Amino acid sequence: MSRRKQVKDRTDKTSPEEEKTTGQTPSETLPAQTFDEYQCTGNVEIDFPGLCALLDLRCIPAVGTKQPASSSSTAETEGEDAMDIPSQIKDTSYWSKPRLQVELENDDPLCAKSVKVSGWKVDEQIARVLQKMLPSLSHLQSLQFWQAGLTDPVVTSLVNTASLCSSLRVVSLEGNTLPEHCFHCLLSEDSVLTHLSLRNNRMGDTSARLIGSLLSTTRTSNKNLLSLNLAFNSIGDAGAAHIAQVLGDFALTHDEVVERRKMLLERSQSTSLRVNSDQTPTDQLPLVPSSTSLKEDNKGTSKKKEAPKKEEKPATSKEKSNKKSSDVKAPPSKGGKPGDREKQPSAQEVQSSTALNEQQVESMEMGNPLLDESLQHRDGQLFLPGNTTLASLNLTGNRITERSLPQFLTSVGMQGEDGGLLRLCLQRNSFPPECETYVKIKEVMTLRYQRRNGCEEREEEGQGPLVV
Repeated sequence: MSRRKQVKDRTDKTSPEEEKTTGQTPSETLPAQTFDEYQCTGNVEIDFPGLCALLDLRCIPAVGTKQPASSSSTAETEGEDAMDIPSQIKDTSYWSKPRLQVELENDDPLCAKSVKVSGWKVDEQIARVLQKMLPSLSHLQSLQFWQAGLTDPVVTSLVNTASLCSSLRVVSLEGNTLPEHCFHCLLSEDSVLTHLSLRNNRMGDTSARLIGSLLSTTRTSNKNLLSLNLAFNSIGDAGAAHIAQVLGDFALTHDEVVERRKMLLERSQSTSLRVNSDQTPTDQLPLVPSSTSLKEDNKGTSKKKEAPKKEEKPATSKEKSNKKSSDVKAPPSKGGKPGDREKQPSAQEVQSSTALNEQQVESMEMGNPLLDESLQHRDGQLFLPGNTTLASLNLTGNRITERSLPQFLTSVGMQGEDGGLLRLCLQRNSFPPECETYVKIKEVMTLRYQRRNGCEEREEEGQGPLVV
């Protein structure tokens, strides 16, 4: 009995080698995978540490999840200064811990609404992890980096990643200094971001000029961005002028007018080709003599005598006439081959070629400000409207003096009632609050808000335009 018991005990026990082969679960096979083979689940608590492990990264921050906040998570990016709002102090301290903070849309861990990196460096390896993980978050709306030690290559990588996130509309990069000023890459013409916050990044006039060049020029124009936060940077009068200029109308140069005329001519030719391609093949290649040719044939009887007899026999119906006409073979040209007639383009090929030309012209015209229908003729010049999509601009805490305020006043005054700024923050700059131009800017903005919304009572309730 003792021997049998020993044998049974031996068979009941499984060796470590057997446990590795027979007792594995899907999660235990993760270390054997490569980084490229990893399939993201959409759960940040699983994917982030798993991807970091495959790259042998150590000392990575923990992932913390949080239920949806009662207030909007995009308040900062819409022009408000979170540091001046006492109700957000507790929330800010919670988010500022060195962790990867995830805010869920609901109780489902697969519904990450917001991802925030705060207080730890995002190097190129971490950027690879985010580039792999973020596109799998189908509910991701907001991406924030606060004092994350970002570099220009990392930001460029994040720009490419953001374009793959179908629901991402809010991006916040704050407390990061970039030597090559590549923040403007987030404002490309094809960007779908609606809110962008670039606070506290030591951005100067060069960065402001690059941002202005993408907000609105005769070459490009951002049509999606609603809110831009540039507070607490180092933007002076030169940079402020670049940004203020894109808000108002500006005249086209002679070369731009000539280029616009060329584009209009190409569009007109494309329309003409489309009309011709819509005609029936019988209109393009008439097979039945027209009434004019019949009259000429009546006058010249000699031409009828020279015609073959089988052609003199009148057709009994339109169908027979078409059939006989199609059977007549055209004489081959010198050096030609009998099969050359078959190489003539068919009506379908002509239409296909015309459609291709139209697509090329449309792709060239799409989003081109030079063909904007809202161009205005004034004093013998063509004026292109500036950016009228941006509704909120925050320039709080920069180095703007009263010398650049007239440009803001002029640009704001050019914007019509159908679009343009509703919120402009200029406080804490290098001019006194009682500055005459600044007071006029506030009056214009307040009047515009009242006209556009038609409800003065909302302003009394504290929901009016922020012009401070």
